[in-house]
Amino acid sequence: MKSAAELRAIVRKLEAQHPNADTELHHKNAYQLLVATVLSAQSTDQRVNQVTPALFQQFPDAKALAGVEPEAVEPLIRSTGFFRSKSRSLVGLARALVERHRGEVPASMEALTELPGVGRKTANVVLGHALGVPGLPVDRHVLRVANRIGLTDSEDPEVVERQLCKGLPKEAWTRVSDTLILHGRRICRPRPLCEQCRVRDFCNYYRKGRAKKRTR
Repeated sequence: MKSAAELRAIVRKLEAQHPNADTELHHKNAYQLLVATVLSAQSTDQRVNQVTPALFQQFPDAKALAGVEPEAVEPLIRSTGFFRSKSRSLVGLARALVERHRGEVPASMEALTELPGVGRKTANVVLGHALGVPGLPVDRHVLRVANRIGLTDSEDPEVVERQLCKGLPKEAWTRVSDTLILHGRRICRPRPLCEQCRVRDFCNYYRKGRAKKRTR
């Protein structure tokens, strides 16, 4: 693994390559971001952004969403995939928000992860982007990029989160996650575009690939 100083230096280079990185899920408040993040599982942000305007028009807050059965939500989110289970999660979390939190999204990891369909990644997205609480969401892109470069050395999202957070100031956590996600989408794909990567000379994956070529 890279040292904390190396981690911060690599992050600065990645932030220069992806300036102003932010979540690509459209939202106006914590409720909307929570719903959108749940919908984004096994889907794309672009697809979610296509369905949420109609969803939020019909269910503008947790109270409205809590008052219906999941079947009323299904047609609106069908294109995001797994729409039946997502509908149950959305109605369940809305009811939990109304019953436990007066319809407001709580600003703590513990309270958020107690909501139906909300895991640590989703909670971190909402905390960091909508509630002003430092959080570092770890999705498949963060896992791939961080491990390839050598910033982390685990396939466990919680371990990766801890390893990254340990070397970074709290105020940088959310921005770093956004940066790694964009790098994973644009450059460090499953089939990476290494020649376009500004940190390739610091990347374990790239170095190993070059070493293999030299030994052939």
